[in-house]
Amino acid sequence: MQPRKLDALITENWPDTPVASTPELARRGLGDRALTAGVRSGKLLRLRRGAYVRASDWRPRKPWEQDLLRIQAHQCATAVESIYSHVSAARLHGCSDWDSGPLVHVTTPFSPAPASSGSDVAAHAGRLCREEIVEVTTPWRHPARTTSLERTVVDCARMLDFERALVIADQAIRRGADPQKMQDYVDSGRITRGARRLRRVLEFADGRSESVGETRTRVLLSKLAIPEAVLQLEVATSIGTYRGDFGWKEARVILEFDGRAKYFDNAPTEEVIFQERRREKALRGMGWEIVRIEWDDLSKPWDIEQRLKVALGRSRKMEVG
Repeated sequence: MQPRKLDALITENWPDTPVASTPELARRGLGDRALTAGVRSGKLLRLRRGAYVRASDWRPRKPWEQDLLRIQAHQCATAVESIYSHVSAARLHGCSDWDSGPLVHVTTPFSPAPASSGSDVAAHAGRLCREEIVEVTTPWRHPARTTSLERTVVDCARMLDFERALVIADQAIRRGADPQKMQDYVDSGRITRGARRLRRVLEFADGRSESVGETRTRVLLSKLAIPEAVLQLEVATSIGTYRGDFGWKEARVILEFDGRAKYFDNAPTEEVIFQERRREKALRGMGWEIVRIEWDDLSKPWDIEQRLKVALGRSRKMEVG
């Protein structure tokens, strides 16, 4: 098929969703021949058997957006309605995760054969109560059944390592997950496998963490010999309230994590940055010190520890002097 003809065929007949199933594309005039030509030319990508996406719509997307498209591909190419769980449920609930892998997670009441699910799917056997299953509206405007926020946190805590599970737990609490309902899984004895890991995540979870980076920073601070900080510390200045990610009020030190744009597509506007810098200047004029860290700094804990100890120690010296 000629490239120009193929381009026109795809552009004119593609549906209004990023991912489309083979039957839907066939109804629109994109049959097997066109799909094969599209994949060979690099204009189309087959996300899984029976589900395609345009390369121009896939490549510019952020990794977490591509993760959602993989779920859409599974949903549109699977005959049986699935219950999405674990990391996939977290993503559909709008919870950001950190490096949790591209697999689509589903929960079934039986143990399916690996070949029946596909290499892109992690199928978990388990029986869910009615209240543990909810329906959410997906970004592609098609409802999907997922585990509840509380059950999602429980499952992730038992599957992921502590830091990755905590990222999702913090996000879930911010989105309304009930900590008591999650604690009941442990207290009632309903959860036995992974109960210790779940208990640890619940003890440390805090919905005040506003981003993946803040949660990871909080975990790091807990490992260092640093006094416990106040999350989202608010300080009144002459030109408005300054809210710091982490603060030590007596020492007049604030720690800011500058990395939201990497995990959230909502980088602050120039006006917001300008006003924040004005408040920061006023804060420094009041004797506060602001320590800023970024993503790369999280891999250098010794550097963060040294910078914070210097800042906190400087404040104590000023008090003594």
